[in-house]
Amino acid sequence: MKRSTPTCIISSAGIAASRTTGGHDPDAFVEIGSLTKVVTGTAAMQLAAKGRLSLDDPLDRWLTQAPATGVTLRHLLDHTSGLPRLPPGTVSLRDPYRSFTEEAMHGLLSCLDTLLTHQPGSRPEYSNLGYALLGAALAAADHQPYEALAREHVLAPLRLADSFAAHPPPGSRVLTARGFLGRSRNTWTLDGAILPAGGMWATPAATASLLTQLIVDKALGEPAPTWQRDDKLLWHNGATRHASAFAGAFPGGEWIFIHRLSGSAKKTDQLAAAYVKTVHQP
Repeated sequence: MKRSTPTCIISSAGIAASRTTGGHDPDAFVEIGSLTKVVTGTAAMQLAAKGRLSLDDPLDRWLTQAPATGVTLRHLLDHTSGLPRLPPGTVSLRDPYRSFTEEAMHGLLSCLDTLLTHQPGSRPEYSNLGYALLGAALAAADHQPYEALAREHVLAPLRLADSFAAHPPPGSRVLTARGFLGRSRNTWTLDGAILPAGGMWATPAATASLLTQLIVDKALGEPAPTWQRDDKLLWHNGATRHASAFAGAFPGGEWIFIHRLSGSAKKTDQLAAAYVKTVHQP
């Protein structure tokens, strides 16, 4: 018998309408993958607004082991750094980021110039490595670990500090994908250097609130360049080994957040696209 894919859809239809299938729960902690980048990008904008750094600072100002490459924080923020998508050595599909520790990342810095695939600023190329380095630079500039600065500058002002974490809080309800015997499937190790690029856990309800506060309400100012743009739609997605998510909103107020376990990330994006087509006709 085919197992249903646990799915949570929260949207602006009605009053923040929420629909779940397959045992999903909008108040349980789940992996949000690269939606973590939205938190990181917003933190960068907040630190720049507070004068803690400039987005045009070269990376080597804050990560001093790195050579002068021409890569700036802005390049990392908008994926134009010229760095590859993945850190070297992340080839295992079973747990690709397990070896990408803080020590491993700092070990790469001295040879960062050899990793560039094109001139910084010349063209976009989505980079998890770039966001890992951006998170490390923010931590250096703010003199505190990434998770602490994300909490102080983004999550606490939005009243979401208790609903996002590198590890679900003890005693909280946690949802992960299940195998055929009902056992929880292993998740990737994402709490090391890759955390700012894709390691956060959060509840779907809180992630939907992050989306609406940042894009619809502009509670922290203009949305960060992290958000992808498709005409008027601002969106970002995320995927880990067995989880996928999509968050998107229009300036007029229509929005949707989808989180799924076990199903393909492509299908998650397709569900979002179908919703967008239905509620927002040109």
